[in-house]
Parts: sequence; C-alpha cells; structure tokens
Amino acid sequence: MNNVKSVFSIKDLENISGIKAHTIRIWEKRYDILQPMRTETNIRLYDLASLQKLLNITLLHDYGYKISKIATYPQEKIPALVREIISNKTAKSHAISEFKMAMMNFDQELFFNTYNWLIAEKSFKEVFHEVFLPLLNEIGLLWQAETITPAHEHFISYLIKQKLLTNTEKLQVLKQTKTDKVFVLSLPMNEIHELGLMYLHYEILLNGYKGIYLGESMPIENLKDLKNHFDSITYVTYLTVQPERSVINEYVEKMALELLDENTELWYLGRLTEFINTDVLSDKVSIFNSIAELVDKL
Repeated sequence: MNNVKSVFSIKDLENISGIKAHTIRIWEKRYDILQPMRTETNIRLYDLASLQKLLNITLLHDYGYKISKIATYPQEKIPALVREIISNKTAKSHAISEFKMAMMNFDQELFFNTYNWLIAEKSFKEVFHEVFLPLLNEIGLLWQAETITPAHEHFISYLIKQKLLTNTEKLQVLKQTKTDKVFVLSLPMNEIHELGLMYLHYEILLNGYKGIYLGESMPIENLKDLKNHFDSITYVTYLTVQPERSVINEYVEKMALELLDENTELWYLGRLTEFINTDVLSDKVSIFNSIAELVDKL
C-alpha cells in the first residue's frame, strides 16, 4: 500500500494523541515508556504498536494514573487496565482513540467492535454527537497536518456513512408524524462533503418529518422541480468548500430568487456560512452555526 504510513514522527504522535512532543520525550527519557527507532541522523521514528501504547497511556493518565506508576507496569497490564476503565465507563476519549487506530491500520473489525461497544451504551444520536463529530473534526486536523493521507480519511468516512445509512433506513420505514413541511437536502455543485448533510437527514426523520435526500452537486434549477410535488418545502444546504467564498453571496441570492415563495424556506449550515452577508437576507432564510442549533429549530 503506497503512501500509507506505518512509521510515525514524534510530531505525528503529538497530533494523534494530543500529548505534546516535549512531554513524550520527557516520558521516554525518565520512564522509558516508548522505545523509538532512530534514523542515521538520530531522528525518532515510531511504529503502530508505539502509537497504540501511547494512546492507552494517555487514557490511563486522563483517569488519574501517574506516568511514574504506569512505567512500572508489565507490558500486558496497560491494555488490561484500559479495558477495565472502559467496562466501567463509556470513555469517549478511548472510543475516539480506537477509531483513530482503526483508521491508521485500515482495520474494519476494530471499527465495528468499537462501534458495537458504544451503541450498546448509547443512542446513535449520542454516538454521533459525542464521538463521531469530534473524531471527524480531529481527522480534518490530522489531514491538514499531513499525519494521515486521503486514503485514511476516505476509509473512516465511508464506515461512518455506512452507520448513518443503516440508522437512517430504520427511520425511513416509519410513518411521518409531522406533515406541515417537507425537507429537501442537497449540496451545491462540486461539493462532495456530505456526512453532515446525511446526519441532518437522520435528525429530520427522527423528528417525524419527511426528508428528501438529494446529496451532492445539485443544480438550483433541479431543486425547483420539487415544488411541483410538495406545497411547503424547507431546502437544507451544507456549505463546506463550495461555492467559493468570492461567489457565495451570488449563490445564496440565486437560490432565493429561484426557490423562495410564501411556502418555502432556505436553511444553510457549514463553515462557509460565515461569508454570507446576512444584512440582505429574507426572513425566510436561516443560517445555523452548528448541527445542534439546527436540530433545536426542528
């Protein structure tokens, strides 16, 4: 597998574990908790086993274990203690670490085992908000820092999408309880980041509404076609990287011109919404700063 990391720098370990490189060096020097490989120029390199060990130590440290004490434990005691902690508590940080290890190793089995352990304790909504959202946020930062490759990001995103689709399907077969409006969910042209929108679809169904999911790269004129089928529509659009910020106001204006009438609303979410000029918006256009804020409005 080309371009897939199995060896990591100390900076990679810092990015993945959240423990500063300076602290990792101190822990190594004082307590010998990791034994890095060294390049000819004496640069530290770490394997996946070291990364896993550091993530386990980080969890124990978070739960009050002193590094000096952890360092005295035989190798097999650390994962055993981690298992003990997580059997007593649903440790979000541990689940996120396990998902990160699943991603680094392209390990579907670890992903499913971790997910099944979580879902036994929590609702899917809780798992998504408490674990998947922070995980996706961290993955974005790891990708920017070049700690992971697009292959890692695509692998984990696809598995999360699978879980979203499975849970969404369970709701789609139920009879809707709210009929005052229909939600139509779509992304602008060339926008392919659909996980957030897929989750909103799940929430809309969970709240008893009908949701029409159209997904990525939808032309505005095709959205207009839906008005022939439904009387009252709320169009939901998630803006992550498209349209470019220089034309975002033109895009919002065009959507309003083509779609708005007395029975229609436009809802926007995503990081690009901060570039929308809110001074000129109709009262039928809503901008949300987070998924939670939009869900509250439902």
